[in-house]
Amino acid sequence: MTEQTPKTSAPAEAAGERANREAKLQQLRSLGLDPYNAPKFPKSHKNAAVHEAYAHLQPDERTEDTVAVAGRVMAIRNSGMFIDLVDDTVKLQVYSAKEDVQGRLADVMKALDLGDIIGVRGTVRRTKRGEITVDSQEIVVLAKALEPPPEKWHGLKNVEQRYRHREYDLIGNEESRQTLRTRFRVIQTVRQFLTGKGFLEVETPMLHSIPGGAIARPFQTHHNALDIPLYMRIAPELHLKRLVIGGLSEKVFEINRCFRNEGISPRHNPEFTTMELYQAYADYEDMMDIAERTIAAAAIAATGGTKVTFGEHEIDFTPPFRRATMLGLIEEHGKVKLDGLDDAQARAAAKAAGVPVDPKASWGKVVEACFEHFVEPNLIQPTHVVALPKAISPLAKANHANPDIAERFETFCNTWEIANAFSELADPLEQRARFEDQQSQRDGGDDEAHRIDEDFLKAQAAGMMPMGGLGIGIDRLAMLLTNSPTIREVIAFPTLRPRNLAEDGTEE
Repeated sequence: MTEQTPKTSAPAEAAGERANREAKLQQLRSLGLDPYNAPKFPKSHKNAAVHEAYAHLQPDERTEDTVAVAGRVMAIRNSGMFIDLVDDTVKLQVYSAKEDVQGRLADVMKALDLGDIIGVRGTVRRTKRGEITVDSQEIVVLAKALEPPPEKWHGLKNVEQRYRHREYDLIGNEESRQTLRTRFRVIQTVRQFLTGKGFLEVETPMLHSIPGGAIARPFQTHHNALDIPLYMRIAPELHLKRLVIGGLSEKVFEINRCFRNEGISPRHNPEFTTMELYQAYADYEDMMDIAERTIAAAAIAATGGTKVTFGEHEIDFTPPFRRATMLGLIEEHGKVKLDGLDDAQARAAAKAAGVPVDPKASWGKVVEACFEHFVEPNLIQPTHVVALPKAISPLAKANHANPDIAERFETFCNTWEIANAFSELADPLEQRARFEDQQSQRDGGDDEAHRIDEDFLKAQAAGMMPMGGLGIGIDRLAMLLTNSPTIREVIAFPTLRPRNLAEDGTEE
């Protein structure tokens, strides 16, 4: 039997690659070309600007124009005569004559690897094959990549690795770069749209003594100097309202990071971004209009229009969106009528329809459970779900015609909630009663129920004008506008479980 040479293991191969790159770094340093201490390299053009400025050149046409470009080495061909250089725009070809590669540039070329950052000065031409190219006069190594780029520039295939080492994912995956760019363009558009409508952008605390503004489980920390527990913000709502009450502005908004100590799923990350706004002398119907126009503006910025494709669906964000009541939708999709029932009757109706509910669930909780069970899976096109139970809306004003219903809506799209809005409850006495009811639920074991916030009650007691409030989930909106099936695609560094480390610090 012929003896076969054992294949090199992946860790051994990676170690060999690393050692080879470190040796090349030492070669550069021995020549006085330490890339990490190189002088600054002022760029005259980004790659896309070179392509645009010289788009008029004909094949084999040369210029005497000198440009300075810089970026990451994407490919090396013909022993270094051709290099593909990538910056944050597009690819640009760099050419070095054979005599230069073997002569004045030889030391640099011998030490060059894929992934290295270089600066190039040279003249511009279009090759006979039609490629805009910089003929190098100078090449400077500005950073040595000690780790190779992912899979020869075809991107990371391991999903966990893509999220854990997002920088490598971005290096090798233009789609990932475009997804995150779109996300940040959406945020920029929302900001510009609201400031253009007279809203003042503000900041509120991220550390709260009482977690409030939403029904959620918070992250807890401890302040050593004050020796008190503090909570990461679950919502900015109460502080934003206090700014409006105080007269800072009648229209405020914050694009904020919130933190909820809950499960992780394709639609949930413990750290997420929302936009919340509050407008004095407005109500939830005004918020519908703002929500529609804000989301439509974001869609246009992201895709060029208000119709976008997500999976197999074309979603139309053209205002106005459909409006339907929560009870009406439950009756439409689940054939369950809950209007006018008491708590026990509602639980019995849900059980008969096959919807599991807590034996002590209130009418409002039953309505919420039936909605999630029957309706949410069917809401593909943007829909404002209105008339939610007051029992699950502790900060919303009650409807004048039906005190069990809140002046509130949630906007759903692709089965997801993407926005939430109220006519805000302004009565401090009623607010205290709502808080006390929430606290009793908390005392009964509901650790997501709202706590009594005395500071907010005191702020309301100063006189809270009629007010509308709106929150839009930036992450889910970005998912819809980039056709991303998981929230991790649109968050640069999503929350992940830490890798197990061996005692020597290396990854197991």
